[in-house]
Amino acid sequence: MVAAGILLSRVLGLVRQRAFAHYLGNSDAADAFTAAFRIPNVLQNLFGEGALSASFIPVYAGLLGRDEQEHADRTAGAIGALLGVAVAAMVVVGVLAAPVLVTLIAPGFDGAKRDLTIQLVRILFPGAGLLVMSAWCLGVLNSHRRFFLSYAAPVAWNLAIIGTLLALGGRLGQFPLAVAAAWASVAGSLLQVLVQWPTVRRVAPALRLRFQERTAPVRTVLRNFTPALVSRGVLQVSAFVDELIATLLPTGAVAAIGYAQSIYTLPVSLFGMSVSAAELPAMAQARGSVDEIAAHLRARLGSGLRKIAFFVVPSAMVLLALGHVVAGALYQTGQFRREDTLYVWGILAGSAVGLLASTMGRLYASAFYALRDTRTPLRFAIVRVAATAALGLFAALRLPDLLLVDSRWGAAGLTASAGLAGWIEFTLLRRSLAARIGAISVPREFLGRLWMAAGAAAGIAWGVLMLVDAWPPIPVAVLVLGAYGIAYFGLARAMGVSEARELSGRFLQNGPGSRD
Repeated sequence: MVAAGILLSRVLGLVRQRAFAHYLGNSDAADAFTAAFRIPNVLQNLFGEGALSASFIPVYAGLLGRDEQEHADRTAGAIGALLGVAVAAMVVVGVLAAPVLVTLIAPGFDGAKRDLTIQLVRILFPGAGLLVMSAWCLGVLNSHRRFFLSYAAPVAWNLAIIGTLLALGGRLGQFPLAVAAAWASVAGSLLQVLVQWPTVRRVAPALRLRFQERTAPVRTVLRNFTPALVSRGVLQVSAFVDELIATLLPTGAVAAIGYAQSIYTLPVSLFGMSVSAAELPAMAQARGSVDEIAAHLRARLGSGLRKIAFFVVPSAMVLLALGHVVAGALYQTGQFRREDTLYVWGILAGSAVGLLASTMGRLYASAFYALRDTRTPLRFAIVRVAATAALGLFAALRLPDLLLVDSRWGAAGLTASAGLAGWIEFTLLRRSLAARIGAISVPREFLGRLWMAAGAAAGIAWGVLMLVDAWPPIPVAVLVLGAYGIAYFGLARAMGVSEARELSGRFLQNGPGSRD
């Protein structure tokens, strides 16, 4: 259900990005909007889903697991009230400090481009605050095993922006259209909260937004929230470093990275976030001796890691070998041309380096959160940021000159260096967790079969591509990616991958000709 909700919202997100690309392309306005959205988005990422998942859900789900519904609801209400006050203060500071923030995150912007970025930051900050409260709603619903609505709620946000772009795209210039899209983002953020609120009230009837910071569960949430908040902050520093470096590259780099991010974060969300989000409440409710809890965690982690790898390995191969097919189908329209598609492909290929580490790392981090340990992931996040900064500066600003390529390809170096840093963090998380509950990993033989199947499927897909390359981008993508998917599942099944046999068996059992 998590994956279904995420898929629905992400599909609408890709439609939003396609409309955005059609009207704004890789222009100054697109750069400004992408950079401006990143700044208030820090507020959402700091206080929102990441920190709440790490600190709030384990405590709240634990209370529900002990049938303490009323106590749990009072705890949720207290956390919601405290979160609302903190976010409101941050929104005010963000609006007032917008010029300083733009100077820090986009030092390469000047003139009208910088002025537009400042204006957009001021508009977007209140919407980011609303999205934080949406993440609180998500925490409540997930703890009650209500997954679909909370992850499908961003559909409302996407529809608000898509509608605005379609209604005004042919009537406004690029700068005014970017401003209109920012206001639509704020309206969509409010809708995202409102669609969840009735269900929150239904599953948590005793919930009241009141300050009760003296209760033990609230103190536990706040104590765990601080290192989780710092951990998210460290990751935001990493994103800021990437954004800062990207603004020093030629025009279009910031927007192109944004377009690529919408694609390469899709498998992370579908297969990393979905498994992690579904497993966290279940792992947090584990009971028994230390050995029994460790065995429970190992079993869930082992199964989850195999599921993640089965879907993420072919996703990484798509980004590496067929990224231009995906980017062309999604974005190649209007102001977004063939050369822009190839540029985004290079960035996607760089992101493929760390895709598997990023998705599996989420599940390892969730296991630490279930153990009420938010400090260990923080330490490793700091290591990741340091590695990202050092590798990113070299790969983006120095490596293109050494390879005798255009400096704009430094954007691909940024995503590749971030992937290498992700593998460092993943390795540290895996070793530390193994020391606590025992070794958990995906067998190398299993991964080898997945990569062989994905590589062979990519070769088959390229054969199809050579036959239809002159066709429009969308039909090409349907045929090429369809061939790739069928070939991957068929080859994986032939190689004895149990996940492929299980999925194909379910399809045959419940397919069109089934009575089931």
